[in-house]
Amino acid sequence: MTGRDIHFAATLLKAGKLVAIPTETVYGLAARFDDDVAVTAIFEAKARPAFDPLIVHIGDYAWVDKLAVDIPFEARELIKSAWPGPVTVLLKKSDLVSDLITSGHPTVALRMPGHPLTLELLKIIGVPVAAPSANPFGYVSPTRADHVEKQLGEKVAYILDGGEARVGLESTIVSFVGPHPVVLRLGGMSMEELTEKMGILPEIRIATHSNPQAPGQMDAHYATRIPLIHVKNIREEAQNHPGKELALLAFKDVYSDLPWIQKEVLSSTGNMTEAAQKLFAAMRRLDEGEAMLILAEYFPEQGLGRAINDRLHRASHRK
Repeated sequence: MTGRDIHFAATLLKAGKLVAIPTETVYGLAARFDDDVAVTAIFEAKARPAFDPLIVHIGDYAWVDKLAVDIPFEARELIKSAWPGPVTVLLKKSDLVSDLITSGHPTVALRMPGHPLTLELLKIIGVPVAAPSANPFGYVSPTRADHVEKQLGEKVAYILDGGEARVGLESTIVSFVGPHPVVLRLGGMSMEELTEKMGILPEIRIATHSNPQAPGQMDAHYATRIPLIHVKNIREEAQNHPGKELALLAFKDVYSDLPWIQKEVLSSTGNMTEAAQKLFAAMRRLDEGEAMLILAEYFPEQGLGRAINDRLHRASHRK
């Protein structure tokens, strides 16, 4: 069931049900953070491995000091300047946070989402929610309510429809548990904007893990079912697949001289923000098409282009 009834969504969450919620990044699959049965249901609905931790979404700044301990000054400053917004902070967890949520790690990932419906929902229920992206584990993240309905509809009590996600990429994750801040996942806040807010250029440590400390660190992730290859030279790669029906995922160049069966150009004007917002929906449309192979081009390594490349690399069938 899909709708915009915040109070109905709140009633379901309070009763321990799963509700898909809109955020500015992607749609999340939410359960009360303090209900272990409901949190377990998130992992089951997504077929998500128990070793991949969840982000806790809060609607009130007071929850930061309830859910985390030994919070560094730099983390508080980023929270103050970046929330609500597409940034998650990784902090030492308090005893209030279940090991189910953190996958046994002594840290917790916290975020205040920048979507008015979900912020209002969090105020109504009075507690945070644990919420990964509302899609089967490893698949393309949902940026619209109908994306959730198609894949998890029967597993979700309600889908709160907040329209299309404004950012379209998962949050940037910054760890504050070591001697200095470290970016663990590139995301909806660019490194340039993050550096401006923090006053320093944080270290980037984008790795792949079988026991991730934060979400989005698996090597294979955000993947389409039709094989996708992330390449630097579209024309050269297309020539390597004679006789195959090819689809194109491009930034702004239409490559009209090549015989595509389907193509998605994310921003004809070269706007990286627009491209990021459209990325996952475009990947879904291509995956629903008739192509045998999707060729996705590298984006400029600046602004949100770095996060887009990260997603396409993890989605690629060729590493």
